[in-house]
Amino acid sequence: MSVCHMHLVSDATGETVNSVARACSVQFEGIEPVEHTWMLIRTKGQIEKTLRGIAAEPGPVLFTLVNRELRTALIEGCREFGVPCISVLDPIMHALAAHLNLEIRGRPGLQHVLDSDYYERIDAMNFALTSDDGQNGAHLNEADIVLLGVSRTSKTPTCIYLANRGIKAANVPVVPGVPLPPEVLSATHPLIVGLTKDPGRLVQVRRNRLRMIAQGSDDTDYTDLESVRQEVSFARKLFNKNGWLVIDVTRRSIEETAATILTHYTRYKGRGADVLVGE
Repeated sequence: MSVCHMHLVSDATGETVNSVARACSVQFEGIEPVEHTWMLIRTKGQIEKTLRGIAAEPGPVLFTLVNRELRTALIEGCREFGVPCISVLDPIMHALAAHLNLEIRGRPGLQHVLDSDYYERIDAMNFALTSDDGQNGAHLNEADIVLLGVSRTSKTPTCIYLANRGIKAANVPVVPGVPLPPEVLSATHPLIVGLTKDPGRLVQVRRNRLRMIAQGSDDTDYTDLESVRQEVSFARKLFNKNGWLVIDVTRRSIEETAATILTHYTRYKGRGADVLVGE
């Protein structure tokens, strides 16, 4: 593996440029990217410090700077060092400006202003945390989405991810022999989604979890393959009986699961998604 230093420069939190860098770097085999993140770069002095860091460990530079003076200083400095310097937002912003016939505002951090969307995300995050693992059942019908599933089917992280998109998501565990809360069966507002996973993979995840939390032997029904098969089968039958959407998360990342759920949710709310992603 060869090391590749990557400098990610942003006048805001750096989330965008970090996501782009990681999405691109994984497409190349045999390299080990080392990310140097330079956040909230908004002054000439900060740019100079950033350039010193780039000079010390040269590598490609990806940036999201909107201030022209700072952009110019960064680009010229990188040219002197002989490293590529790429603005990841320029193609999109210029295309939008041409299409809309509007000027680019050139103000950093506008996507993080305290607008109504921001407060919706905070509200959704609070809802997800207070409605985790079957809590806060009295407010279940206030959810946009309710996730059901046996233990370790990624219910909680998926809810958190959805909350970051402004979606109020709750999750309820499915345990054989334990009735679901009546609020689930009577809910009329949320989209209810059942998450399932291959029993063999589920056993591996559960064993790893038990080892992580140092609970001793993992030789229990919780990790017994036949018991887990019955558990998963019970959950699937429950989902099918109630006509709930079922998504197999075995080979899906949290992001992919959330994207699938959001596509179904768009259709559920009648906003006319063009494509309905299958299981």
